[in-house]
Amino acid sequence: MSSVLPARESGACDQAGKTLQKTNSAVRNQRKRPKSELFIRHNFQLKKDFGKSECEQELFRFLLHFRATNKFRRVKLSVKSDYAARAVLWLCRHYQEGVARKVEEMGTSQGIPPKYLVQILSELKAQQIVKSVRGKEGGYLLGKPPAEITLGDVIRCVEGQILDSSAITDPQCPAELRDAWKNIQRATNAAADAITFQQLLDDAADKAKMYYI
Repeated sequence: MSSVLPARESGACDQAGKTLQKTNSAVRNQRKRPKSELFIRHNFQLKKDFGKSECEQELFRFLLHFRATNKFRRVKLSVKSDYAARAVLWLCRHYQEGVARKVEEMGTSQGIPPKYLVQILSELKAQQIVKSVRGKEGGYLLGKPPAEITLGDVIRCVEGQILDSSAITDPQCPAELRDAWKNIQRATNAAADAITFQQLLDDAADKAKMYYI
């Protein structure tokens, strides 16, 4: 799946993740402040952290809603999505070699249990994100170039929808609320789809250059 957002929105997912951590930390460290003061301070901070793109603004409204009702909780993905992303990024780093890599080598390098990694790679293979090679020199390699693989592709492959709610398909849930959940889901998926693994490789290369300057 290719990126569906303009280049300016490619940082939305990273920015959203940083802001989620920041706002959670702020709540934990300022529990004793009056609720009204917390709300004003957090609103101001969110406005500073988020841009004006459609994706960023949807996430911004989502955070404000939960901050206003004092019901904000961290949205967590399972360790499986983390392991899948690590595995794909590791294969991306070896993409130009065009050689299949061993599961044991990948697992040791990325701190992923080999047996669990095999299950993850099987799911990634089913979506043609990776492919396998049989035989003594066999293993796994990317099924497509890093620029054609998004973080959203990988997460949905092992998790399903990145953000899901039973309310979306619940006829008892008010239509306007279902629409709100759908908008949040679309925004989250779009943010993840805006990040390709080639961008992650480029970011790592840029940081390496800065380190040696």
